[in-house]
Amino acid sequence: MSGLSIAVVGAGIGGLTAALVLARQGHAVTLIERRPGFSEVGAGLQLSPNASRVLVALGLGPALRRVVTEPQRVVVRDVKSGREIGQVALGPFMRERFGAPYWVAHRADLQTILLDAVRSLPSIRLVMGRMVEDVGEDAGRPTLTTVTAKGARETGAFDLVVGADGIWSKVRRALGDGKSPTFRGYVAWRTTLERAKAPAALAGDETGLWLGPRSHVVHYPIAGGKLINVVAIQRTADPVEGWADPGDGRDLLADYVSAAPALRQLLAQPDQWLRWSLFDHPVQRLAAGRIALLGDAGHPVLPFLAQGAALAIEDAAALAARLDQTPESPPQALARYEADRLERAQRVQKAARQNGRVYHARGPIAFGRNLVMRRLGPQGMTERYSWLYGYRPPA
Repeated sequence: MSGLSIAVVGAGIGGLTAALVLARQGHAVTLIERRPGFSEVGAGLQLSPNASRVLVALGLGPALRRVVTEPQRVVVRDVKSGREIGQVALGPFMRERFGAPYWVAHRADLQTILLDAVRSLPSIRLVMGRMVEDVGEDAGRPTLTTVTAKGARETGAFDLVVGADGIWSKVRRALGDGKSPTFRGYVAWRTTLERAKAPAALAGDETGLWLGPRSHVVHYPIAGGKLINVVAIQRTADPVEGWADPGDGRDLLADYVSAAPALRQLLAQPDQWLRWSLFDHPVQRLAAGRIALLGDAGHPVLPFLAQGAALAIEDAAALAARLDQTPESPPQALARYEADRLERAQRVQKAARQNGRVYHARGPIAFGRNLVMRRLGPQGMTERYSWLYGYRPPA
């Protein structure tokens, strides 16, 4: 059976991974990206074992090891007092328990590694600066109409279309889901700073998680340990525009006026902050006929479980596995892909929403949360998510 003609819409982490693994299976891939180029701007991301094992299996381990860091643990602290609440075991325990590392990285570093791998394959055609305007059908095959910034249009037919075009996905509408995502009342502030400028107590080889009644902060070393990625969550009634809206750090500090000194010192260091609003959209469909969705296009997930990029990488591997098993019948392969992924995506979305409530708890609920963390201990806290980290794509 000859390879399929596949269009992947969106060259984010999920789209790049999908293009890579599908092309290596012998398919001809057209990777369509609306941006005219790739920028270095982006937040850090966490590659838990369910994602890192996929990337290592693709042969990207050596390149990734040069840019990732591997925190030894998560230290959970109270925003106001600075008191340690509990820990989550990472490092060697993760490797031994799940057979793959728990890495953290700068999104731009992972994007560059995936992009280099994609560009090395002649069977992938990378098309930049084209936005999908319409998803249609011609003689039983899906079609895509794309448009450039200057208005030039092009329509092409494919054996398969994969929507990896993010939370505002155009491809998702072709599956009958035209509802807009819902703003969940939080804005995330992100920045990076030189590790040497961070307070000494927060500059170690670990991830920091600070919990408070209205907000929380996550920080960890990236770029091979040279930088620290900081994400601060702020409760707000109004969303901001886009994924990189500039923010004034003084506004953020006003929300953390009562924070522990070390945390306030960390948040006061950066000169520049970028903001994005947190939206959610319950997963409904991941495939129909010859069209599939992956990543935020199919199941946007709140960042309170650090699984956005990981789920997209999982999706790409699962989709490729099902196509490899039944290449003669793409609709059947996609139906199996949806059956594989739907329940898991729903569970991750639910767990992320629950974490948001737990992170921002107050009073007796916060007291109970802290008690549970201490009783479970670092390894027990990790084991709570064995169903998540132990995932392996279909053979």
